[in-house]
Amino acid sequence: MNPTLKASPHQIAAFTHAARERSFSKAAAVLNVTQPAVTQHVAKLEEMIGARLFIRRRSGLELTRAAKELFDISDRIHVLEQLLAERMRDYSELDRGQLSIVANAPCPAMGLISDFKRLYPGVHVDFSLGVWNDTMALVKEREIDIGIITEPDDVDGMHKIEIEKTRYIALVRKNHALAKKKSVSMKELARESLILPEQGSLTRRVFEERMDELDLWPASVTTVSAFPLSKEAVLHGVGVAIILEGAYSPSSCLTSIPIRDWNQTFRTYIVCPSDKKELRLVRSFLELSSVERL
Repeated sequence: MNPTLKASPHQIAAFTHAARERSFSKAAAVLNVTQPAVTQHVAKLEEMIGARLFIRRRSGLELTRAAKELFDISDRIHVLEQLLAERMRDYSELDRGQLSIVANAPCPAMGLISDFKRLYPGVHVDFSLGVWNDTMALVKEREIDIGIITEPDDVDGMHKIEIEKTRYIALVRKNHALAKKKSVSMKELARESLILPEQGSLTRRVFEERMDELDLWPASVTTVSAFPLSKEAVLHGVGVAIILEGAYSPSSCLTSIPIRDWNQTFRTYIVCPSDKKELRLVRSFLELSSVERL
């Protein structure tokens, strides 16, 4: 790298948004410039530092090691710029903006988002669900504003607020043989056709750990790729789903049953990068979640 050269704000902005969006075209839309302009800025930045930043894949841009290290810094700069801009605006007017949220289960996330949207209908919320591993990765890599995660890892530079304590339950159709029971044992569940999320999910990991502790193994397992599919699978008679009680929305067709020999409590938190907690939208969401817990 030529020490006399200095990256321009446009080059840094183009890189930062391309890294966040995993797309040159999406970055261009955010910056309100053309895609060739973004591509050119990134190319000049690559030439300047003497390292490749992105690898083009069908699924989007893949960050190289150099890009990940640079993004960790440039995104912090972007957050500081946002904070500066917000200090210059009226904090009481949350009539626009965008907030990205990821969760490993739809509840309690959807309830919080619903309350937030009622208060701030003009804010665009980008919400996605993912298995625990993927959700934690998004938090660690600063690709989202807020994560709503059960038993998140402790990560340096992360702010978290506990919002819920919950346990695992068995979810069955009301005409299922287990539906009339007040509780069910792990041994009984092992004999059933079970519905579990894919590897990488918290549910799959802790359920298998508890089975191992009791020297049990399920007779039959159906693996689903997304949390909402567990409920759909139960409704269609595929079997018995293992889910967090706090993630279950009551249904006239389904019944939840406590698991009497698995009483471990799991905690759900709202997490965000510490430097983002003062952003007006993030701060408002965190304040709302604090009110909900009172």
